[in-house]
Amino acid sequence: MAGPLAGQTAIITGASGGLGEHFARLLASAGAQVALTARRLDRIERLAGDIAASGGRAMALQLDIARAEEIPRVFGEVEAAMGPVSILVNNAGVGGDGLALDITVETWDQTFDVNVRGVFFAAQAAARLMLTNGAAERAEARIVNIASIASHTVLPGLSVYNASKASVAMLTRSLAREWSRRGIAVNALAPGYIETDINAQWWGTEGGQKQLKGFPRRRLMEATDLDAAFMMLCGPAGKAIAGSLITIDDGQSLPGGG
Repeated sequence: MAGPLAGQTAIITGASGGLGEHFARLLASAGAQVALTARRLDRIERLAGDIAASGGRAMALQLDIARAEEIPRVFGEVEAAMGPVSILVNNAGVGGDGLALDITVETWDQTFDVNVRGVFFAAQAAARLMLTNGAAERAEARIVNIASIASHTVLPGLSVYNASKASVAMLTRSLAREWSRRGIAVNALAPGYIETDINAQWWGTEGGQKQLKGFPRRRLMEATDLDAAFMMLCGPAGKAIAGSLITIDDGQSLPGGG
């Protein structure tokens, strides 16, 4: 498939639905070969089929990002099948919701295993490939971490999630500082609230409706609102962007409420 990313190979973690699926379709439409990873293999196999039916190339690989020891093997399989990996979208994440007094050790560990440890070791595995396969030397190497407005705004009742996404923001800056000189651009998107599998049930409740009314524009965002910034970070236009956290939230994190 022709497009600005033709000839490039992208890995998307957490591609079984929501933003991960959206980003996979977007990258494929821009010409990239896409490797879809997630725990739910049936979902990403269907998505790979959809992308292939539309003229793209995709493969599905099962990966639980919390099992960090599995990441290098899976990423290596992608490169063996599709060629040099040049783009990683670190999208896999969990909610980690709950009041601080109620959080268990298990919830804390699960949230940080996926949202922080998984992000770090996926970035590490991808960077190692990019440094040896020529993508970094060609200035095509891109790592895009999907953070959240929780990186810099307190979302009530989500202390563990907030802490994990703040960690993603700092990891992004740290990795960018370390790898920029070697040709790898590391950046992050910080989206506001978009309806996904994680939060879909919330918005129909009384509390969810109250929260919506507190947003300046009294609405949720749509996944397509992220497209321009996402593609900028993944493609040639992102060559001079490093260590940035780009907030796209429809004003949701502005102080004062609605």
